[in-house]
Amino acid sequence: MSFVVVAPEALAAAAADLAGIGSGLRVAAAAAAAPTTGLLAPGADQVSAAVAAMFGAYADGYQQLSAQAATFHDRLVQTLRAAANSYAASELANVERGLLDAVNAPALALTGRGLVGDGAHGAAPGLAGGDGGWLWGNGGNGAAGAPGQAGGRGGNAGLFGNGGAGGVGGLGAAGGAGGHGGWLLGNGGAGGAGGTGAAGLAGFNGGNGGNGGAGGAAGWWGTGGVGGAGGAGGIGGWEDFVNFRSAGYGGLGGNGGTGGAGGWLHGNGGAGGQGGVGGDGNASTYSSWGGAGGGGTGGNGGAAGLFGNGGPGGAGGAGGYGGFVGIAGMGGSGGGGGTGGWLFGNGGVGGDGGAGGNSGPNLGSWGGSGGTGGAGGSAGLFGDGAAGGAGGAGGQSGAFGSISGGAGGPGGHGGWLIGNGGAGGPGGAGGAPAPGTSGRPWGNVEYGGTGGTGGAGGTAGWLYGNGGAGGAGGAGGDSAFFAGTGGNGGTGGNGGAAQLIGAGGVGGVGGAGGAGGPYAYRGADGLGGVAGAGGRLSGGAPPEFFGRPLIGNGADGTSPGQAGGPGGWLYGNGGNGAPGAGGQPGGAGGAAGLIGNGGNGGAGGAGAAGGAGGAGGWLFGNGGAGGNGGNGVAGLPGFNGGNGGNGGAGGAAGWWGSGGVGGAGGTGGAPGSSIKVNGVYYVYGLIAGAGGNGGDGGAGGWLVGNAGAGGHGGAGGEAPPGPAYGYFGGSGGTGGSGGVAGLFGDGGAGGAGGAGGAGVDSGGDGGDGGGGGKGGWLTGNAGAGGHGGIGGHGGSHRGGHGGAGGVGGAAGLFGDGAAGGAGGNGGTADDFYSGSGGNGGAGGGGGGWVFGNGGTGGQGGVGGGGASYGAGAGGSGGSGGGGGWLYGGGGAGGSGGAGGTNTAYPDFSAGNGGNGGNGGAAQVIGAGGDGGTGGSGGANTAGGNAGLTGLGGADGSDGPLNDGPATAG
Repeated sequence: MSFVVVAPEALAAAAADLAGIGSGLRVAAAAAAAPTTGLLAPGADQVSAAVAAMFGAYADGYQQLSAQAATFHDRLVQTLRAAANSYAASELANVERGLLDAVNAPALALTGRGLVGDGAHGAAPGLAGGDGGWLWGNGGNGAAGAPGQAGGRGGNAGLFGNGGAGGVGGLGAAGGAGGHGGWLLGNGGAGGAGGTGAAGLAGFNGGNGGNGGAGGAAGWWGTGGVGGAGGAGGIGGWEDFVNFRSAGYGGLGGNGGTGGAGGWLHGNGGAGGQGGVGGDGNASTYSSWGGAGGGGTGGNGGAAGLFGNGGPGGAGGAGGYGGFVGIAGMGGSGGGGGTGGWLFGNGGVGGDGGAGGNSGPNLGSWGGSGGTGGAGGSAGLFGDGAAGGAGGAGGQSGAFGSISGGAGGPGGHGGWLIGNGGAGGPGGAGGAPAPGTSGRPWGNVEYGGTGGTGGAGGTAGWLYGNGGAGGAGGAGGDSAFFAGTGGNGGTGGNGGAAQLIGAGGVGGVGGAGGAGGPYAYRGADGLGGVAGAGGRLSGGAPPEFFGRPLIGNGADGTSPGQAGGPGGWLYGNGGNGAPGAGGQPGGAGGAAGLIGNGGNGGAGGAGAAGGAGGAGGWLFGNGGAGGNGGNGVAGLPGFNGGNGGNGGAGGAAGWWGSGGVGGAGGTGGAPGSSIKVNGVYYVYGLIAGAGGNGGDGGAGGWLVGNAGAGGHGGAGGEAPPGPAYGYFGGSGGTGGSGGVAGLFGDGGAGGAGGAGGAGVDSGGDGGDGGGGGKGGWLTGNAGAGGHGGIGGHGGSHRGGHGGAGGVGGAAGLFGDGAAGGAGGNGGTADDFYSGSGGNGGAGGGGGGWVFGNGGTGGQGGVGGGGASYGAGAGGSGGSGGGGGWLYGGGGAGGSGGAGGTNTAYPDFSAGNGGNGGNGGAAQVIGAGGDGGTGGSGGANTAGGNAGLTGLGGADGSDGPLNDGPATAG
C-alpha cells in the first residue's frame, strides 16, 4: 500500500513556476546570442582572428546547450501538468464512483441490480453475464463453456442498452442465448456459437456439434440479435483393429440459433445463425465404411414488430466428407426468413441450403444430397415477401453414385393487403463425379445427379401485388463414366398467384441436363414451372363474375371454330375466334364489356363461313372484324366445285366507336373433271363453285363512330383449261353492305362484288357490289356503293355479265349522299357471245334530309369484246341521288358503258352502248344533277353495223327557288 500523498493543485503551481523560469532562460539566452557569437578580431593578424573564432565557437556551443536544456525543461513542465491532471481526474472518478455507488445501493440491495451501469461479464466457465442497470446499462457477455458445458447466457439490458452476447459452447455443447435489449431502446445480444463436436475414438462416431444460441430480442425499439452459428461435427474415429470395429461416422453439425425478434414498435429481426458443418468420416484405407455427418440446419430469422423487416435465415451447413469408402453427409436445410412488420415491412430472405458432402472415388462411395433452401419470410399488412433460399448442390460421388441437388425454398407471401410475393429459390445442381485415382477404374460416377426443383413463388397481397417468380431448376450433374447418362435437370418452380389486382408470377426455367459419357446420352432438361394465376380483376384471371372477369381480355379461341371469350365486364377486349377446320365455320369474336374492342372472327374452314366480329364495348370500343369465308373445295370427278364461304359480319360498336369490317367471301372451287367412257361423255356440264358473299360491315357507335365497310365478294371458281367438254365458270359473290352510322358518323362503304370465274364453256357472272351504309342520322356522310365484279372469260359460248354496282348510301339529317358503285365490265368470249357490262349503281338516296347533296350515279360497265360473234352491250349508268329537302344539289347521273367490239365476224353487230343515268332532282334550294353520258356503241370491222349510241339521261329539275332552264343531256 502506498502512503504517498499528492496535492494536484501543488503540482499545477510547480509546473507554472517552472514554465516561468524556462521562459526567462530563453530570453537571456537570446539576448546573449548576438554579442557573443559575432565577436570581431581585435587586430588584423592571424592570432587575433583565431582568438575571436575560439570565443565565437564557445558562444555557439552555449546556445546549443541552452536549446537542449529548454527542451528538457518543457518536457518536465508537461509531465508535471499531466500528473496534476491525472491525480485530479482520479479524485473526480473516485467521487463519481462514490456517488454512483450511493445511487445504486438501494436498488442493488432490494433487487440485486443497480440503476445505472453495465452488467458484469461472466467470469467462470458457462456463467451468465450480469444484467445492466435498471435505468441504463448494457448486459454483460456470457462466459464460454468448459468442455461439454453450454455457454453462458448474455445479460439483459435495462431501460436503455444492448443485451449481452451469449458465450461460446464448450466441446459439443450449445452456445448461450443473447440477452434482451433495453425495454425502451436497445438491440438484442448475439447468440453464442455452438461448440465443435469431439473427435471419435477408434471404432466410434465423432461427436455432434452444439447448437448455436438464440439471438436476444429487442424491446420497444431496436434490432434483434443474431443467432449463433452451429458447431462443426467431430471427425469419425479410425477403424478399431483390436475389437474389429469399422471406422466411425462423422458427427452431425449443430443447428444455427434463431435470430432475435425486432423491436415491438420498430426494428428488424435478427439473422439466423449458420448451421454447422458435418464431421468428416475417417479416411482409413482399411475401413469398409467411414460415413460423414450431415450439416446443421440454419437458424430461422427473427420476426419484426410493428415496423421493420424480418431477419434473413441462416445458411445450412455443408455435409462432411465421406471418407475412403462411405457415405458423405447431407447438406443442412437453410433457415426460414423472418416475418416482416405486421403493419409494414418486408420478409427476410430464406437461407441457402448447405452443399452435400463429397465422397471418395471408390466403389460404393456416395456423396451427400444438397440441403433444401429456406422459405422466404412473409410480409405483414403492407410489404413484399422475400425470396426463398437456393438449394444446395449435391456432393461428388464415387462409382454408382447419383446424388440430387437440394430443392429451392418457396418465396414468402406478400403483405396481406398490398405486396408482391417473393421469388422461389433456385434448385441446387446435381452431384458431379469424384475425381478418379490411379488403380481405381471405378473412380467416376456412372450417372449424374438430378438437379433440385426450384421453389414456388410466393402469393401476392389480397388487394394488389404480383405473384413471385418460380425458382429455376438446378442443372443435372455430369457423368464421366464412358457409358453413364448425365443427370436430369430439375423442374422449375411454379409462379405465385395474384389475388385481386396483379399479374401472376412466371414459372421457373427448368434446369439443363447434365453431360453424359462419350457413349451415353445427356440428361433431359427439366420442365419449366407453371405460371401463377393473375388477379381476379386483372392479369388473365379465370372467370369469376357470371362467366367473365371484371377486368381483363377475353381468351382467344384455341380449338378449331371456338369462339373468343368475352372481355371483362368493366374493361377488356374480346378474344379472337379460332379458324375453322375442314368445313367448319370460324369462331365468332368475343364481345367487349363496358370498355374495350370486340374480338375478330375466325376464318372459315373450306367452304364455310367466317365468324362474326365481336361487339365493341357498351361505352367505348370498336367492333371486331368479321372472319374471311373459306375457299370452296375442288369438285371430285363428275361433281361441281364447292361454293366459297360467306364472310363474317363485322361487329357493331356500342355508344362510341367504329363498326368492324366485314369479312371477305371465299373463292369458289374448281369443278371436277367430266366422266368419259369409251369416248362418250356421260357426265359433263360441270360448274365451278360460286364465290362467297362478303360480310356486312358493323354499325358505328350509337353516339359517335363510323360504320364498318362491307367485305368484298369472293371470286367465282375457274373451270380448268383443256379439251374437256362443258365447263362453266362460277359466279362472283355479292359484296357486303356497308354498316349504318349512329348519331354522328359516316356510313360504311359497300364491298366490291367478286369477279366471275373463267370457264371452258361459259364464264361466270360478276357479283353485285354491296350497298353503301347510311350516314349518321344527325350528321355524317353516307358510304359509297361497292363496284360490281368483272364477268368471267368465256370459251366456246359466252363471257360472264359484269355485276351491278352497289347503291350509294343515303345521308341522315345533314350530310351528302354517296356515289353508287361502278358496274363491272362484261367478260370476253372466244367463240360466241361476250358478256354485257354491269349497270352502274344508283346514287345515294339523297343528301341529308335538311342539307346535303345527292350522290353521283355509278358508271355502267363496259361490254365484253366478241371474238367470233356478238359483243356485249355496255351497262347503263346509275341515277343520281336527290338533294336535301331544304338545300342541296342533285347528283349527276352515271355514264353508260361502252359497247363491246366484235372483231372476228363483221356480219354480227357489235354491242350497244349503255344508257346514261338520270340526274338527281333538287328540292327547295339547289341545282338538279346532270344526266349521264350515253356509252358509245362498239365498232365493227369493215362493213359491220355500228352499235346504237345510248340515250343521254334527262337532266334533273332545279329547285323552285333556283333560276335558269334545265338543259338536255
